[in-house]
Amino acid sequence: MIRDNLFKIKSRISSACSRSNRDPGSIAIIAVSKNRSLEEIREVIACGLTDIGENRVQEALKKYNELNASVAKWHLVGHLQTNKVRPAVRLFDLIQSVDSLRLAFEIDKEAGKINKVQDILMEIKISPETTKCGFSPAEAIEAAKEISGLKNVSLKGLMTIAPVVDVPEKARPYFRQLRGLLDSANELRVASQELQILSMGMSDDFEGAVEEGSNMVRIGKLIFGG
Repeated sequence: MIRDNLFKIKSRISSACSRSNRDPGSIAIIAVSKNRSLEEIREVIACGLTDIGENRVQEALKKYNELNASVAKWHLVGHLQTNKVRPAVRLFDLIQSVDSLRLAFEIDKEAGKINKVQDILMEIKISPETTKCGFSPAEAIEAAKEISGLKNVSLKGLMTIAPVVDVPEKARPYFRQLRGLLDSANELRVASQELQILSMGMSDDFEGAVEEGSNMVRIGKLIFGG
């Protein structure tokens, strides 16, 4: 089932890329494995998808310790509390959900203790929903400049979660806004290197996200079913 699901997802990404004149090979698929079994994750990896996304540090630790961690690249895509930063920097290759300067500073401090440069994305709150976290678009540029000055953090790009909408097309303006913000950050050279990752799009809206510039989609239920 997982193999068939991945085939369908990749076909839909290819179609979205054709419509937007993009290379399907430039789109990374993150398999969000929240509440999924080790057997399901092993099947995903066996299908060649080695980017695994987790929402919670504790759940990820259990899976990380039981799997051969080197076969996968681990992404934290859920909210990170400051008291969980220490294990997070020891586990995750990319922390996508950095939603405050305070959190960025704590990641820098803990990564420094183990001589690691932690790759991160800034989470941007472009949704009006109060339940969403992240930097506001208005503060993002200045925050990116400050984060880029940290020694043990490497800012790679931006991430967002679009609001829940009744029609996927309604999410497009939010994706377009994040793409514009990434372009502005690069034009202003907020970091020593170009910010390249634009992580946006999930199971319900990833095609529109790809058409609007996403190069990293986070998909759970369409891969695993349910």
